[in-house]
Amino acid sequence: MSIDSREVAAGLLEAVPFARTLDIEFVEVAPEAEGGVRAVVRLPDNPDHRNHVGGPHAGAMFTLGETASGAVVLAAFGQVLDRAVPLAVAATIAYQKIALGPVLATARLGRIPADVLAELDAGQRPEFPVEVEIGTEDGTTTSVMTVTWTLRPNR
Repeated sequence: MSIDSREVAAGLLEAVPFARTLDIEFVEVAPEAEGGVRAVVRLPDNPDHRNHVGGPHAGAMFTLGETASGAVVLAAFGQVLDRAVPLAVAATIAYQKIALGPVLATARLGRIPADVLAELDAGQRPEFPVEVEIGTEDGTTTSVMTVTWTLRPNR
């Protein structure tokens, strides 16, 4: 699988203008084992996005994680956008400790893409998790998130 991370980033930022509001940066979008995909996105440290204890606002952290998950979905399933719409259907996030400074979100596809596509090809509306680890640039995990996505077939 070949992935053009600049194309994924541009497509996502065009489709989701709110991600531009936070100045989210795309660090990497890359294939992993068994056809999976990993995406790393970065939230710069901006005083306007901080909460009452000096870290990024929870909403900014959530948006960062969801953006990383969306990059994974576009990279893994961009070839079927002509026949299905990717939609986030659920998300959970656990804030474990305060994040200070720039924050990275690393997202990984939780299912084998071929299995998801087989369900879509069979006329189903597949669901799949994207697991996201959010943390500081020194590698300290500050939050974990799961975003459940679906590919809704165009009818």
